[in-house]
Amino acid sequence: MSPPDGRDRPATIRDVAARAGVSKSLVSRVLRGEANVSAARRDTVLTAMSDLGYRPNAIARGLSESRSATVGVMLNDLRNPWFVSLLEGLTTTLDAVGMAPVLADSHLDRRVGRDTVETLLAQRVDGLVVVGTTDLGEAIGRAAEIVPVVVAGTHEPNLPTVDVAADDDLVGARLATRHLLDLGHRRIAHLEGPGIVGSLRRKGFLDTMAEAGGADDALVEISGMTEEGGYAAAARLLDRPERPTAIFAFNDVSCVGALSAAADRDLAVPRDLSLVGYDDTYLARIRHLSLTSVDNGNFAVGVQAAKFLLQRLERPRDARRVYLHQPALSIRRSTSPPRSHQVETSTTL
Repeated sequence: MSPPDGRDRPATIRDVAARAGVSKSLVSRVLRGEANVSAARRDTVLTAMSDLGYRPNAIARGLSESRSATVGVMLNDLRNPWFVSLLEGLTTTLDAVGMAPVLADSHLDRRVGRDTVETLLAQRVDGLVVVGTTDLGEAIGRAAEIVPVVVAGTHEPNLPTVDVAADDDLVGARLATRHLLDLGHRRIAHLEGPGIVGSLRRKGFLDTMAEAGGADDALVEISGMTEEGGYAAAARLLDRPERPTAIFAFNDVSCVGALSAAADRDLAVPRDLSLVGYDDTYLARIRHLSLTSVDNGNFAVGVQAAKFLLQRLERPRDARRVYLHQPALSIRRSTSPPRSHQVETSTTL
C-alpha cells in the first residue's frame, strides 16, 4: 500500500518535520518523550505522524531501559461496542509515537479472580488508560502513584493527577430528551446506567423534562449497561397501565434490549414507541435497527486520552485536566411523533 501522500517509500522523520513545519530535532525530542516541548507543538507533530502513517522504529530510537513503550488499557467489558471507536482513536495516537496498547478486560478478570490493575502493572506498562465506568477506584488510585493514569469515557475516579477525557453526558442527555419533546412526546422514560456517567445522563433528562413542564411525566428505571438490563427495565415501563410513548436509554446496548421488549408486546417502533440510544455505535447504524442515538465522539475522546497520557509521562505531577467532547444527535428511524399526534395530523389532512 502506498503512503497517504502518494510517496513510494515509508515516511521519515524529515517528512514528519516538513509536514509539521518544525525541525527534525524537535520531532526527535517528541519521540524521546522529552519534557521541554510545548503541548501545542507536540500535538502538531503527533498529527503529522498520523497523517503520514509514520511508524517509528523503537530499537533505532534507542528507547530507555526504564520504558517499555506499552500502555495498559483497562476496559470494563470488552463486549460493549462503545469501545471500538475510542480504542481506534487511542491506539492510532499511541502508535504514532511507537507505543503499543496492552488490553485487559476487568469484567472477565473479575470472573476468574484476577486483579486487572495489578496484572497490567506487572507487565511494566508506562501508563494506564481506564476506559469506561469502573468500581476499581482504590486500585486505580494506587496505580496513579506508580504510573501516569488517564480515564476515558467516564468521570471517575476523581483523583488529583488523573486526567479525564470524556463526552459531555449532561449535554448529550439534554439533546436526546429535547428531541423527543420536540416530536410531541410527554410521557418519556429514561433507562439509567451506573456511575457518574449514569447520574449525569439522568440529571440531563430530568432537568430538560422539568424545564418543559413535564417533571410529573418523567419516568426513570435502573437498567445498567447490558441488553438484558435494558430489556427488563423497558418491560417494567411498558407493562404499566399508562406506558411511556418514548424511552431514552443509557446506551445503545440497553436500547436494543428495550427494542426487544417492545417487540414482545407487539409494539411497533417508532409508531407505538420511540427509542433513543447513546454512544452512536455500529448497533445504532445497523439498517434493521436504525436507532436514533447520541454521538459522543469516541474517536476524539480516545485521541485526547492518548495525548493526555503522553503529556503526563513527561509531567506526572501536573494538576488534573478534564476534556469534555461536545456530543451531537444522530437521528434515524427509531423516533417519530407519538401516535396521538400522528392520528391528529392524518385527521387534519
